[in-house]
Amino acid sequence: MSLFSPRRYQPRFYPYDHPNAFLRFVGWGEYVIKSPLFGCRMCGNCILQETAFICPMTCPKGLRNGPCGGSTPERCEVDPSRPCTWYQIYERSENMGRTDILLEIQAPLDGRNVGHEQWLGLVKKWFQGEERPNPVHFIVDRKKWNERYDRFFLEMRQPDWWQGDALYHPPAYEQPVSNLERSLKAGRFTVTSEIAPPLSVTRKPLERKIEMLKPYVTAANFTDNASASPRMGSIACSAICVANGMEPVMQLQGRDRSRYSIQSDAIGAAELGIRNILCLSGDHLRLGPGPTPHPVQNDLDAIQMLWILRRMRDDGIYLDGRSIKNRPQFFLGAAASPYAAVPRYEAIREEKKVNAGAQFIQTQPIYDYDRFLEWLEAVDKRNLLHKVYILAGITPLKSARAAHFMADDVPGVVIPEEIVKRMDNASDQAEEGVAIALEIIEKLRSTPGIHGLHIMAVQWEDIVPRLMEESGLPLPMEITEPLETPASD
Repeated sequence: MSLFSPRRYQPRFYPYDHPNAFLRFVGWGEYVIKSPLFGCRMCGNCILQETAFICPMTCPKGLRNGPCGGSTPERCEVDPSRPCTWYQIYERSENMGRTDILLEIQAPLDGRNVGHEQWLGLVKKWFQGEERPNPVHFIVDRKKWNERYDRFFLEMRQPDWWQGDALYHPPAYEQPVSNLERSLKAGRFTVTSEIAPPLSVTRKPLERKIEMLKPYVTAANFTDNASASPRMGSIACSAICVANGMEPVMQLQGRDRSRYSIQSDAIGAAELGIRNILCLSGDHLRLGPGPTPHPVQNDLDAIQMLWILRRMRDDGIYLDGRSIKNRPQFFLGAAASPYAAVPRYEAIREEKKVNAGAQFIQTQPIYDYDRFLEWLEAVDKRNLLHKVYILAGITPLKSARAAHFMADDVPGVVIPEEIVKRMDNASDQAEEGVAIALEIIEKLRSTPGIHGLHIMAVQWEDIVPRLMEESGLPLPMEITEPLETPASD
């Protein structure tokens, strides 16, 4: 147990190579001091100065840019016996008046530095740097001290290959690259839906659902091994969707992928005509059916994925700096959990996603409208509603059992007790679930700041046309102009 951080979940890192005796000694000394104080894992890129001296690597997922969507103020999604590391970071940063620095987008770990000491590099930079903090300023000019202190450690934690910052990076193009983006830019209330990938090697059920939904929604999401349960891959489903004349939203999660496979899959998706990508950190392995792999941390979180894919699109570079001759065209999205965090903390996470490159946000299912408005107000206070399109989540409840499962076991979902009771007492539970969904749709469609809906009818896609017709939601806009395609080699 460390003094300033929650107990760490994963063991310490060790270097790939074998440093000499002196470096091993310094590294050992650094670990002996920092481990009991901060739960240090020797990650090779310390960001304690930004995270209120609470080590984010004590997070079971190793998330370096904020909490996951399933954590709560009381407990961690992965291990309910422990607190969420990131809530403690938020609380201490707020007490220190340093929440704005949490907007800086942190780099993934560099394996070349993992397990190695950092103190020698810090000392070397201190004596070589012209703008190093002057201890005298700590007493006589605290503002100047803080400026130089922050700049010094910013240069330490932001490698040249990453260059993360806390600024908004708008897309470097003007014409929409997908029909989903075109509809949202036109100011049309836009509806997307979700199609569950099949469990077996067959495309017929998938094609039937695509044909059924095509007249009603602008694009269809395909999950990427949601709940750590394997199905047909999102990229394959999305390619089938394109071949059947409908636009997909390909979900891409970081749980099972390295930084290499994410860039590779994104390039391949662009060549297949897939323009919309939803970046997710991914559900933890413990949510899967088992047997599960040994739990390890994510290589990338959703924010880091957005940062990398945006730079591939706008700057034409891979993470390693190689140039991309024909740049991929992406309309980038992210997910939001309005009920997971205290709204003002969750809004920090949404701002980081928007700054990194998120152009649209699809939320978890909305059942508690008043609490959703609190989240929306917090997002508005951060001046985000004109920078990102928000699609509020709708999941119709098919049974009381489904209502209890989502309320009790699905991270990031909150269902008010009165809705659960309505489902329990209904003579026709499916019809009651439809009625509840229609009531929520009616509220959301007239809410300022909401640009559309995302209907997640889990294994109940047949209900989507009825919801669209009975609610009077607008159908997809007619497309008269073809989208631009990237030039070929």
